[in-house]
Amino acid sequence: MPGTVVVGLQWGDEGKGKVVDVLAENADFVVRFAGGANAGHTLVVEGRRLVFHLLPSGLLRAKTTCLLGAGMVLCPETLVEEMERAQELGIDLAGRLVISARAHVVTEYHKVIDGLREQNEGAIGTTLRGIGPAYEDRASRRGLQIGALGSQKTVEFALRGMYERALREGASRSELVEPDELATRYRDYAERLQPYLGDVSSLVHRGLVEGRQVLFEGAQGTLLDLGFGSYPYVTSSQTLSAAACTGVGVGPGAVSSVVGVLKVYTTRVGLGPFPTEASGAEVERLRRRGAEFGATTGRPRRCGWLDLPALRYAVRVNGVTELFLTKLDVLSGLEQIPVSVGYHVEGRLVQEVPCAPVDLDQVEPMYESLPGWADFPDDPRSFRDLPEAAVEYVRRIERETGVPVRFVSVGPDRRQVVAVSPQ
Repeated sequence: MPGTVVVGLQWGDEGKGKVVDVLAENADFVVRFAGGANAGHTLVVEGRRLVFHLLPSGLLRAKTTCLLGAGMVLCPETLVEEMERAQELGIDLAGRLVISARAHVVTEYHKVIDGLREQNEGAIGTTLRGIGPAYEDRASRRGLQIGALGSQKTVEFALRGMYERALREGASRSELVEPDELATRYRDYAERLQPYLGDVSSLVHRGLVEGRQVLFEGAQGTLLDLGFGSYPYVTSSQTLSAAACTGVGVGPGAVSSVVGVLKVYTTRVGLGPFPTEASGAEVERLRRRGAEFGATTGRPRRCGWLDLPALRYAVRVNGVTELFLTKLDVLSGLEQIPVSVGYHVEGRLVQEVPCAPVDLDQVEPMYESLPGWADFPDDPRSFRDLPEAAVEYVRRIERETGVPVRFVSVGPDRRQVVAVSPQ
């Protein structure tokens, strides 16, 4: 069964959208399995910048069928707007987009609750898209599945409960849409989305049995996983490769390979520990060269150096079989490149993220300076075209993780990717 999971190995923003777009050239299906509009996958095709928040990156490949799995939470308004924008760009969705009827709805009430919480003590820096509250309702069996939008009774009952919860969270009636009004809007969305609803689990299973190539597209990153990330500064869904199975509805045997995506440096959006965070001019240089601003929020990303202990951890918990590195060109011009090769924790040197995530705040990175490179070719066509120090930087990552690097991104466009020759 040729199923491949694409998963981020850092705190998100690794460039998974571009990676999926590149790999989707040979894929029959691309299916998202978790998250919602808090994800922003940016693609650059022939100089044109496109951002998808809900739709899979494979839409730009005309022969690829794109699916939204049951593990996602979807804002109907955002989804419809994104579908319309795709159609305006000449992307035909008919027969190419299937939405799981089991995916859950993110409502206006979820967004209001999210915003209220971020104003209080204990804020974690969410995208304010209502993702956390929507997953809470799903887990507590109070949510609304997108396949139920056509049932007026079900919708009205669910919305009334969400409305009351928003009031208990501190919302004023003046800032909330009345449930009856929102239910009317959802009837319109139900009509728009009905032709695209289907059984994603069955479609993917059948495709795998028939030997079709399936890409499972992850969102956010390993260190934001609800169970294995830097809790509590995490997202509200599971982001590891194993979540592809539960988020789509296929067995573990569906996955034959896991592509781990990482930047050659590290970034993070929002609050939470960041052991290798840089400061001063170093941050501004990485941010400027790497265009490090959130595709969803526009917020400037926190920037720092490659964190090998965190990377080893991410490789292990995801069962990564190959790596795809991004933004190697951004490091050009540095004489020396700091890389964290271990952590000092209470007098001990450790090689991975500590078991108790709270300890991540307390670690002291141990750095090694690797040789940088002054010049980078404008349009490298092969791995051999890269500077010797850049090649060694890639090889060092392979040695430290024990996983081969398959591709390296050397620029923002989909064409700016080189295959890495085996050692």
